[in-house]
Amino acid sequence: MIRLSEDEFEEMVVRCYEGLPEALLGYLQNLDIVVEEWPSEEVLADTGTGRADGLLGLYMGVPRLERGDDLPFLPDKITLYQRPIEGICGTREEVAEEVRKTLLHEVGHYLGMDEEHLDRLGYS
Repeated sequence: MIRLSEDEFEEMVVRCYEGLPEALLGYLQNLDIVVEEWPSEEVLADTGTGRADGLLGLYMGVPRLERGDDLPFLPDKITLYQRPIEGICGTREEVAEEVRKTLLHEVGHYLGMDEEHLDRLGYS
């Protein structure tokens, strides 16, 4: 397991976000991406996740395919959980790859993809 500072991890998330294809970035509107150290007990209960280290990221909102023309007032939210991601990685490079994969997984949910579709794309 590797431990990064909060700033290092957030910088990694920003680099991963900025590295997404331009075509994809154009679809990401009214969306916050945040980092939390661990998922809360409430999030674990709501998602049915039994352990804090079992949840790497979470999308909360209305998927784009299910929206009307009006954007919701509040932004959708993707949360990346730093310690669970670090817990399955041994190097900075592995953390960067897991951040990218988790971010793409949650962006997929934002775009309306289900777990099966994300599995087929290799983002599970």
